[in-house]
Amino acid sequence: MATAKRKFIKLKGAVPGPRSRKLMERRTSAVPRGPFHATPIFMESGSGARVTDVDGNVYLDFAGGIGCLNVGHAPEAIVDAIRAQAGKYLHSCFHVMPNEPYVALAERLNELAPGKGPKKTMLVNSGAEGVENAVKIAKAATRRAAVVCFEDAFHGRTLLGMSLTSKVAPYKTGFGPFAPEVYRLPYPYLYRWPTKGRAEDPGHTCAEALENAFKRYVDAKAVACVIVEPILGEGGFVVPPGGFFERLREICDAHGILLIADEVQSGMGRTGAIYASERVGLVPDLVITAKSIAGGLPLAAVTGRADVMDAPIVGGLGGTYGGNPLAAVAALAVLKELTEGQLLSRARHIEEQFFAWAERVRRMTHLIGDVRGLGGMVAIELVSDTKKTPAKEETARIAKRCWESGLITITAGTFGNVMRMLMPLVISDEELAEGLDVLEQAILAEGVKAEELER
Repeated sequence: MATAKRKFIKLKGAVPGPRSRKLMERRTSAVPRGPFHATPIFMESGSGARVTDVDGNVYLDFAGGIGCLNVGHAPEAIVDAIRAQAGKYLHSCFHVMPNEPYVALAERLNELAPGKGPKKTMLVNSGAEGVENAVKIAKAATRRAAVVCFEDAFHGRTLLGMSLTSKVAPYKTGFGPFAPEVYRLPYPYLYRWPTKGRAEDPGHTCAEALENAFKRYVDAKAVACVIVEPILGEGGFVVPPGGFFERLREICDAHGILLIADEVQSGMGRTGAIYASERVGLVPDLVITAKSIAGGLPLAAVTGRADVMDAPIVGGLGGTYGGNPLAAVAALAVLKELTEGQLLSRARHIEEQFFAWAERVRRMTHLIGDVRGLGGMVAIELVSDTKKTPAKEETARIAKRCWESGLITITAGTFGNVMRMLMPLVISDEELAEGLDVLEQAILAEGVKAEELER
């Protein structure tokens, strides 16, 4: 696809280039087909909100490694911290010889996590491990077995993670049977809320569904925890209405159930606060952090009430690489950038700029059905008609046009029809505008049919 002259995007020819194509041939031969790629482009380097591929093409990055790069590609302070630690030692295994970076990071996360009272933190390698351990801790603390989760949720690719995840293909296809004692409730997805014959307050209705579940599906006294994303991630960046989390908290407290916030994608400044829970009124007992916590290195954390975190027996929690010192010092540097810099306000500025852009483009085409999100975690849901039919094929074509034109994007949503934005928060206004212009042209290439809808 031909592109206009750009200030930041620099394409030398057709994308993917010859070196990317050759590497893809090697990948196909050496790696199984299961791991998916949003683009066929191989990365060479990155800086801030830009990436360069192995053919020398320069792109703007609106994906951020699926939200792992809130502080940008190769930020100097984080790279310096990693280098300094690498010169000392790479690994100690916290279970053999504890290391100070692990403890220092736990102390900092205890200070920053939502909720009052003493907290403790354990470190693991990935968001899915964080989910597994948060649920283990909840079960140990309550001595109960059941877990409640929500429709359109994503909690990872491990056995329990898949069991808690809502979307079947590709995450669960062919991988059953799944973990028992998992119960799923509706999430207040306003854009697709069936108002006919249903209550007009979906937030309250979805929260109350928990009380109904205790009558229909599982005894409240058997439920260890409710796990919920403050904003749906893979489910399409759905932001629940006010009152939902407050009522959920009340119901959990009434029945002695622990409330877990999965902030794997929404945390670490992404929404304009360290944790999205702060913006949506969620006060969890446990919070799971991953993705951007270490600037792109593999690390995750479970932080929660000290009495709850201490419930498992000695040796009941852990893992060989959990809290690796390189990742831990990177995370400390990331938190310094987030708390002492301007990235939180920057995320809210991105939100303002994105919504202004999206509402303008929405008037030009029928495709944009909904615009939603908080901070730098924003999205558009694409539909093909006034019945809100998911525009899955159109979304795939738009994403392809974007990377062919120098913009890296990723999609989301249970129906595969959401364009989600996870650009590094360090992105400049000019870079943001150029990337949005590429996205706009890709959307309008599907056809300008605004006259079909009454706006």
